[in-house]
Amino acid sequence: MTPLSDVTSGTAALRPDPGVGIRPDSGPATACLPYSAESVGVARRLVATKLLEWGLPGLVDDASLIVSELVTNAVKTGCQTRLVVAVRRPSDRIVRVLVGDGSRMMPVMIQTRPGATSGRGLAMVHKLTRGRWGVTPRPFGKVVHADLSVAAARR
Repeated sequence: MTPLSDVTSGTAALRPDPGVGIRPDSGPATACLPYSAESVGVARRLVATKLLEWGLPGLVDDASLIVSELVTNAVKTGCQTRLVVAVRRPSDRIVRVLVGDGSRMMPVMIQTRPGATSGRGLAMVHKLTRGRWGVTPRPFGKVVHADLSVAAARR
């Protein structure tokens, strides 16, 4: 497994080490990140590295876009408690990307005008997950999760 320090510094290899082999049963990945724009790239690398370790390169682009949108939304809340990014395999058919932040404000999908330069993030998450995303309120914030089908990556 790639050390978190390699992921955060950007030096993580974005493909499995051929000498180690792919371990589809390897554990989840979690990182606590600062509320900063730089955390978006760190989150993308964390998710991509884990998906490649699991042998799921077909999910990297969609999962990277999803985690980018969710972390960007979390950073915009202005909270300074803790921002947590995780990627899990709740089953062999699902990859779940999670982003937790310290804001109790729930994300809302909005209708954007054709010329709008922002506001499409959750609509993209909704489309990429085929509507399989949601929010869990927590005592001091929330966790947004987005599920991707492993079968879709293998087509």
